[in-house]
Amino acid sequence: MTTVGATLGALAVMSVGLAPAAAADDIQSQQWYLDAMNAQGLWKVSTGKGISVAVVDTGVNPDTNSLKGQVLPGVDVTGTTGDETDDYTGHGTSMAELIAGTGSGGGIKGVAPGAKIIPIRTVLLGIGKKGEEQGDTSAKAIRAAADSDAKIISMSFETFSAFDGGLEAVQYAESKGKLLIAGVGNSADIAKNYIGYPAKYPGVVGVSAINENGEVAKFSQDGAYVDLASPGVDVPTWCDKTFKSYCPQSNGTSQATAITSGAAALIWAAHPKWTANQVLRVMIDTAGRDWPKSTPSRYLGYGTIRPAQVLLKGKGVPGAADVDPVTNKKTPGLSAGASPSASASTSSQASNSTSNAHTSAAGSSSDSSGNTTLWVALGAAAAVVVIGGGAFAVIRSRRGV
Repeated sequence: MTTVGATLGALAVMSVGLAPAAAADDIQSQQWYLDAMNAQGLWKVSTGKGISVAVVDTGVNPDTNSLKGQVLPGVDVTGTTGDETDDYTGHGTSMAELIAGTGSGGGIKGVAPGAKIIPIRTVLLGIGKKGEEQGDTSAKAIRAAADSDAKIISMSFETFSAFDGGLEAVQYAESKGKLLIAGVGNSADIAKNYIGYPAKYPGVVGVSAINENGEVAKFSQDGAYVDLASPGVDVPTWCDKTFKSYCPQSNGTSQATAITSGAAALIWAAHPKWTANQVLRVMIDTAGRDWPKSTPSRYLGYGTIRPAQVLLKGKGVPGAADVDPVTNKKTPGLSAGASPSASASTSSQASNSTSNAHTSAAGSSSDSSGNTTLWVALGAAAAVVVIGGGAFAVIRSRRGV
């Protein structure tokens, strides 16, 4: 059973060192990672259209400028008042905007503005909407997401220990062909580093947070369950549940999880016949690293996400449809009958949302399609990371559980 001590992906970090709240009309200028990944170029190939992402979180407010028309019916498993559209902290709405926000009205522009959001409201921090302690609902929420039409399940939360029925819920979602993505946690700098769930569960992609220089954030937890790294420092979110202003310098593996989910939606929309395993495999193949793929980093996993390498440069081999590329085990319920092309190819899908996109400084440069310092191999500095003033080797043994 998860206790009140469980932590919510970015919520514990969002209030630390925040810059003054920003008006909605200038928040897109703070989304540095969109320029870094050449989002303008990506959106000419794929916007995520046709892909739904289940956001397992505190609920999603569908009435923000950026989410109007983006939120589908979902499920509330909390047992408290309200429903899945009643966000009791503002966290779930922030994650939804980072994934699929249209940017309308100057709001946050999502990585996949053509995707749709399916909100799954759950109990996080073991506390319900009115502050009363509740029983854990994480496993029930994952199952609800698995039963939805979502292809991707984005989980911007983590707990200190395994929760009741969690492994079985993850396995159920895997058998339904879902791609599960979760933050690894934010306690590395304030508490003993520990294993975070659901990222620890086999079958879940664990995401750590990096800054604009491609360095792992000092708060980002580490271990054999880190699979990919994604921007999670100075990433805008709503300041609170009032939805009156954005906080541009919020930090956390929650944000990294949402951005990774958005990138996966872009890739899957361009290759709709791929399975979750194949989408993840090309993300691993094309991740930015300068260490062997066979010995992933305990801080950065297989490297930083680079969707442009797949969508704009045709890189990445999808491989077996029914084999998890991290565990190398077959995914129950999936067929190996798919016959993908030998390598990734770009889609002719045109963006229906580019008129809402903000101007990207990198948008006109083909080399900037992931070829910046951040999104390439990170250079020799990637061999070590600096945490709390000390340098630590990043290589860890492959997760094989």
